[in-house]
Amino acid sequence: MRVAFVEWPDGLSASGEQWDWLRDSVCAARPDILITNELPFGPWLAETAFFSEDEAHHSIRAHERGLEGLICLSLPAVISSRPVLNGKRLANEAFVLQNGAARPLHRKQYFPNEPGWFETEWFSCDGSGFDVAEIMGINVGVLLCTEAMFNERARAYGKRQVSLIVIPRASGQNIESWKIAGAMASLVSGSYVVSSNRFGCSRSGTRFGGGGCSMLAPALHSVWSQNPSSGTAARSIPPRRRLRCWRWPVTSGEPRPRPHPLLAVLRGGG
Repeated sequence: MRVAFVEWPDGLSASGEQWDWLRDSVCAARPDILITNELPFGPWLAETAFFSEDEAHHSIRAHERGLEGLICLSLPAVISSRPVLNGKRLANEAFVLQNGAARPLHRKQYFPNEPGWFETEWFSCDGSGFDVAEIMGINVGVLLCTEAMFNERARAYGKRQVSLIVIPRASGQNIESWKIAGAMASLVSGSYVVSSNRFGCSRSGTRFGGGGCSMLAPALHSVWSQNPSSGTAARSIPPRRRLRCWRWPVTSGEPRPRPHPLLAVLRGGG
């Protein structure tokens, strides 16, 4: 199975020369599962500290058009997120696209509130929790950006036999902390972790750091001892590329990685 993670630019539209280039790169890679960054289409809403109903609806429409573009990729599965109405605010809803239909997976529950990321002004949680979904025969859990910093959620996914944790992000230029968060999510869950991130600069100057990567718990010791992009424990997207595929040996009959020696301690007995 081929899993693709990406670094897509701010303000992306599912039309035009930029989209054509990204579409061609995805189709050339032929992934079984494509993981996009968080809220990949249109401008980044949360850099503004005040909610705007007009801007919220503009983002919803941008993602509706983006969904049409994702459908045209004709991939077995795409995991992404989109804004949906949630009372007087929005919800950030992760979904999987299969057979031309989008199925909700999870709504973001934890939000930052700082310059460039005033998400509490735009989004609200709904207590819907962290469900496990079966996608292409494997158990998948989603952590949307900030949620990756809460290790107890990854740990709970591990207890529910999740094989793949997906982390779509729209995070800043300090990507090292996010690599650590991804590594810890893999370590405490015993799951593979794959993350995609936005890159570039928004219209008001918020800078996104890219840094899409995949991580595997059994070899996490090498994350600390060498450049993650050069080892098997963590792989990043090389400069000047916006997509990378990672081959997951699901056909080996062991879709979950072998437990790391520390997992018994970190998971506990309960």
